[in-house]
Amino acid sequence: MLAMVPSGEAVLPPFVRLVAHAVRWRLLSELARSDLRVRELVALVDQPQNLVSYHLRLLRSGGLVVARRSSFDGRDSYYHLDLERCAHALAAAGAALHPALRLVPAQPANAAGESAAPSVLFVCTGNSARSPIAEALLRHRTGGRAEVTSAGSHPKPLLHPDAVRVLRQRYGIDIADRRPRQLDTMTGRRFDYVISLCDKVREVCPEFDDRPQRLHWSIPDPAATGDGTAQAGYPAFDRTAAEIDTRIRYLLPVLAQTPHREVQP
Repeated sequence: MLAMVPSGEAVLPPFVRLVAHAVRWRLLSELARSDLRVRELVALVDQPQNLVSYHLRLLRSGGLVVARRSSFDGRDSYYHLDLERCAHALAAAGAALHPALRLVPAQPANAAGESAAPSVLFVCTGNSARSPIAEALLRHRTGGRAEVTSAGSHPKPLLHPDAVRVLRQRYGIDIADRRPRQLDTMTGRRFDYVISLCDKVREVCPEFDDRPQRLHWSIPDPAATGDGTAQAGYPAFDRTAAEIDTRIRYLLPVLAQTPHREVQP
């Protein structure tokens, strides 16, 4: 005869309660790949907008999803999955069931593997801050094994000095001799991934013949305040570099599974 289970309902970990719904899991799965707008999520999960918005509110309340106003259209917002929070929440859920099940998030630094050499293009508008920071950090994290470059739809004459400074001071990377590149010069090259880092450039990024995977990271311009007119100062660049580095660390296991394709010079 089976032993009686003590009365009282087991308390589910918050992460389990939050993700144990088909629509919310699907939303998380889509946002794990790219930042997206509500109408894009509606199309991807094939559910009514009011239902998608409801579940997004729950995910935001649980701290797994963040919304940012679009810099292209201030009436719209991009939703972003906080992978770092997800990793820690998942680890806590495993430990709540049994201490031996505590999941330790992988440390993906330099995780692209000796044989992996994916080609990645980062794009933003001016190619003076966000995309060159991403380019430098991905090259650094892969030990130079990834084919990586960056460009802008309307490149600035020079890199922003605070972008140069934050890479040198925080990561020991020197890009002082680099110059912004024009996005149009990249259209004849082959890439595995094209990653846009600003909402404006996502709207004008050209198509590539070899159909690379297109991802979007909605990251505010660190050189501008909320109204986009004034310099925000070095702390904004420090926060931006930290966010980009986190996203790159979680991108590395994805790149490690990408077959290498030769990149045309």
